[in-house]
Amino acid sequence: MDRILEEMNVAVTVCKADGEIIGMNRKSKAVNLKPGQESLIGQNVLDCHPRPARAKLQELLDKQATNAYTIEKNGVKKLIYQTPWYENGVFMGLVELSMEIPFEMPHYVREPKI
Repeated sequence: MDRILEEMNVAVTVCKADGEIIGMNRKSKAVNLKPGQESLIGQNVLDCHPRPARAKLQELLDKQATNAYTIEKNGVKKLIYQTPWYENGVFMGLVELSMEIPFEMPHYVREPKI
């Protein structure tokens, strides 16, 4: 499973409950590292974001909540999904998935089969 996450075309970033970044796959590093940086592992995710986003991330950590939204940057639209992760029912931190998506996407409503 680790190899799949490492090589998938979705940025996966994992932090602990205190905000310390403990995991980044290849895509996350490509998207988030600035020139000359080798890693963000060990840094606090809150320090990597500007003020409004930092407050939202702190709220997610405090409330163990999920957040989902889309952004557009440099002509690329992305879906950002931030959600808690747990070990044996204990809150451990957040996982962020960031994936490029088309500007126009089909939307399907699936009705349950009776």
